[in-house]
Amino acid sequence: MSKSLLNDSPAAGLQTDCEGSSRRRSWGLFVTAGVGGTLVALYAVATPFVTPALRKICLPFVPATSTQIQNVLKMLETRSGSLVDIGSGDGRIVIAAAKRGFKAVGYELNPWLVWYSRYRAWRDGVHQNAKFYISDLWKVSLSHYTNVVVFGVPQMMPQLEKKLEEELECDARIIACRFPFPCWIPDHTTGEGIDTVWAYDLKHSRRCETKILEVTPETKF
Repeated sequence: MSKSLLNDSPAAGLQTDCEGSSRRRSWGLFVTAGVGGTLVALYAVATPFVTPALRKICLPFVPATSTQIQNVLKMLETRSGSLVDIGSGDGRIVIAAAKRGFKAVGYELNPWLVWYSRYRAWRDGVHQNAKFYISDLWKVSLSHYTNVVVFGVPQMMPQLEKKLEEELECDARIIACRFPFPCWIPDHTTGEGIDTVWAYDLKHSRRCETKILEVTPETKF
């Protein structure tokens, strides 16, 4: 029997169909695996950015400008001690403060930004004085910081004002960028537009004045 007759037989046709079907299944599995892997990678990358937006108060990542950083540092010229940046983003405020001698800490929800900030601090040689943590600002105590930097949004400022009043000592200074606090009167202001920075010395608030009067022993004559 000739080769052409073998190829034209029903058995040969069935074998060819099976091989084609097998190749299609292999390609289908390959494509499915590729698409699935891509979706998993996108989910891993996007989740840290999207999750904060699903919270009650959204604190988006908007990098500080060089002018904003200089304005913040200007407000820290007469200050020392510890510093915390609430929503530290890519770490530029914390790193700049660490270069000025502060023990600086940044709290940030996005793990990718935290890891990048740690890398930048290591690259700039200030990783000993610049620390970054993945944490929700509402779940951490700020009581041991004497300088607080806030890049907030209007929706969060009233609640944050109350939290800072309750937790900080009277010698603390709070520096607000882009948006001021609703009730406090700033002690210092610098910059203009989106680069405006407001500084609040907590000792001038009513709470601290009351606290000082309460702990001052009464003098009898």
